[in-house]
Amino acid sequence: MVTENGITVLDMFAGAGGLSEGFFRNGFNFIAHIEKDTYASKTLETRALYHALKNNDMLDIYYEYLKGNITRDMLFEETKEISKNISSGVFNVEISEKTEKSLINGIWERMKKDHVQKVDIMIGGPPCQAYSIMGRSRDPNGMKEDPRNYLYHHYISFLKTFKPDFFIFENVPGILTAKKGDIFHDMIRQICSMGYVMEPEPEILDASDFFVLQKRKRVILMGWHSENGFKYPRFTKKEHSFNISNLLGDLPALQPGGGCEEAQHYLKQPTRYLRESGIRDKRDVLIQHNARKHNERDREIYRRAIIAWENGEKRLKYPDLPEHLKTHKNQKSFEDRFKVVAGDLPYAHTVVAHISKDGHYYIHPDINQARSLTVREVARIQSFPDNYKFEGPRTSRYVQIGNAVPPLMAEAIGMEIRKMFEGI
Repeated sequence: MVTENGITVLDMFAGAGGLSEGFFRNGFNFIAHIEKDTYASKTLETRALYHALKNNDMLDIYYEYLKGNITRDMLFEETKEISKNISSGVFNVEISEKTEKSLINGIWERMKKDHVQKVDIMIGGPPCQAYSIMGRSRDPNGMKEDPRNYLYHHYISFLKTFKPDFFIFENVPGILTAKKGDIFHDMIRQICSMGYVMEPEPEILDASDFFVLQKRKRVILMGWHSENGFKYPRFTKKEHSFNISNLLGDLPALQPGGGCEEAQHYLKQPTRYLRESGIRDKRDVLIQHNARKHNERDREIYRRAIIAWENGEKRLKYPDLPEHLKTHKNQKSFEDRFKVVAGDLPYAHTVVAHISKDGHYYIHPDINQARSLTVREVARIQSFPDNYKFEGPRTSRYVQIGNAVPPLMAEAIGMEIRKMFEGI
């Protein structure tokens, strides 16, 4: 089923490209990426250019950008014969009733220009905040009135228009219970009415089963036309004995406010986990490893959280803090608002976009540092490689990472789908 255009992919609600990364690594050809956030769109462009340059044995110039020797504009100008096609394939547009038709027309035009006959696969998932259980708990109305609840209608509309042979819809497990399950059931009903076949029960995959050092559960829906003979892939859990210290131990220690955005030296040679996962390559330089500033009150809480873990693996509870360290009247909600990413565990707790607001839930395990995690450390927890450059200010980078699909998980999914298309 592989044509002269390769296996073509349309990427919806693309974010910073975590899911896309897995398909890039497996040699799929992207028709277009659609993403409303400007900074995430720029990250997508940069990463798509990385893969194009890699395929053309031209990565030297990309690493000049990572090292800070050239600007992003210079990178794109020096590679404009390649980069101009990439930039035109990233649609930095919010999908809405007003934009849907023009987006569809733009994709058809791009397909016509590139002589692409059809969309083979459609991937993506709408923003998950309206479906997340944590998001609902923070909203007075439980996100019931959030318009993001209905973004799945646009996904379905694109399915109807482009009729891909296969699709992947990714989201948080909370989508199964949003609005008492009505949203999920309506989505399934509409998709099945188009002739797509799916598993009878939704599959919930955990990133920690895919060599990602993070507990992160996601609903991964897949559908296909019955005549293609596809099926839902079965994944074997990758067993290992690595822990978080194997993920972070080669990075320089930082005090709050320390480090830098620009290239800097690693503290040590890469660990076996970093090599086997592909997170750190021999050519890589360390970027985006700079720590937030913290006041002394928060640092004292961080130290207490670290000590509690070191003394019996106990988690700090907010009500147990001395009064002079408390700033919230509500002590019952989010008792574990301060949490250490424990170095001796085989996985971290789930990274979410809220890390952009503060780092209290992602405390570095080293008591001498007593700080929250940097962008690079959080990116590694999500299994993003060190040569993955996140564009935009630091707050945006945290959001991009927190919303992403872990690339190692996406790569395993992409590999199995490619096997099906190739009839292996």
